[in-house]
Amino acid sequence: MKTSNSIPNGALNFRVGDWVEVRSRAEILATLDKNCCLENLPFMPEMFAYCGGRFRVYKSAHKTCDTVNGSKGLKMRDAVHLEGIRCSGQSHGGCEASCLIFWKTAWLRKLNQMDADSRLHGDAAREKREAEVGQCTEADVLAATQKRADDDGEPAYVCQATQLPAATEPLPWWEWGQYVEDYKSGNVGLGRISKGFLYMAYQQGLVNLGIGLGPLLRWIYNRFQGLRGGIPYPRRSGKLAAGMRTPTTRLDLQPGEWVRVKSFDAIRATCDKWNMNRGMRWDAELVPYCGGTYQVLKRVTKTLNEKTGKMQEPSR
Repeated sequence: MKTSNSIPNGALNFRVGDWVEVRSRAEILATLDKNCCLENLPFMPEMFAYCGGRFRVYKSAHKTCDTVNGSKGLKMRDAVHLEGIRCSGQSHGGCEASCLIFWKTAWLRKLNQMDADSRLHGDAAREKREAEVGQCTEADVLAATQKRADDDGEPAYVCQATQLPAATEPLPWWEWGQYVEDYKSGNVGLGRISKGFLYMAYQQGLVNLGIGLGPLLRWIYNRFQGLRGGIPYPRRSGKLAAGMRTPTTRLDLQPGEWVRVKSFDAIRATCDKWNMNRGMRWDAELVPYCGGTYQVLKRVTKTLNEKTGKMQEPSR
C-alpha cells in the first residue's frame, strides 16, 4: 500500500465527541491502493459527498460484528464512525440498509475544539502532489463497487459491509484489551461496562450452566427488573414450534408515520425457536425498544446480501 507522507497512517487517538474534518478527495485518493482500499477497507463513492465537511466522532470503530460469516467479533484498526453519517447506497444499486460507515483515521483530520467553527483550507499544490501519488481515481472508486457478474447476469456489489472480514481480524470475547479501548475511546462508561460483565456472568455462569436452574433464574431476573423498571431478560427463544409458519402482517407504513413496537412476549409469539421470522432474526439488543413509540424513517425494499453482494428484497 502506498500513502502520501503528509497523511497519517495510524491511530490519532480520536475519542467520542472529537471534531474532525474529512480530508479532501485528492488526499483520500492518495491513501488508496489499486483496489481503492486502505488496509482492505473500501472507500466508497457515497463517502465523497462528505469530503471537507466537519463532524463529531460518534464511536470508535475498533470492533464490530461479522455479518458475513456469522456473529463473531471482529477487530478493526484505526477507524471511527461519525455522527449522522450512514451509507446512502446510491452507488450500490440503491441499497437501503443505511449502514454505518467506517472512516479510517487516515481519511480524517483532527480539529481542536476551539477550531470546530473555523474552516481549514488545504493547499492546492500539496493536494495535487498527493493525488499524483495515489493509485486510483474517482472513476476507479466508482468502478470498484461492482464485481464481474455471475452466470445469472445479476450484478454483485462490493462495499464496506461485504469486505468486512478482509478488513478486520478475529476478536475473541476474552481479549480484555477491547474493553479497555471501549472506555479509553469514550464509547462506554465504567458503569455500562460493569453492567455488561455482570449480565454475561449471570447468563454464562448461571443461566446457561446446564443444571436446570435457567427458568428460575430468568424469572428472578425479570422480577428484579420489573421492580426497578428495567427490561426483561433479553435472550429468550421464540414461541413457535419447529415447522410452524411464522405470521405475516402488512401495515404499509410510510415515512413519518408513528408506530409502537409490540411487547417482548408478543414479538416472541411471531418467531421460531431460533428467533427467526421468514429469515429475519430478532436480536436481544432490540428488546429495550419493545413497547416504545417511534417514527418511521423510511421503507426498506431492498438491501445487499453481505455474503454474495447481490441485491435482495426483504420477505413481507
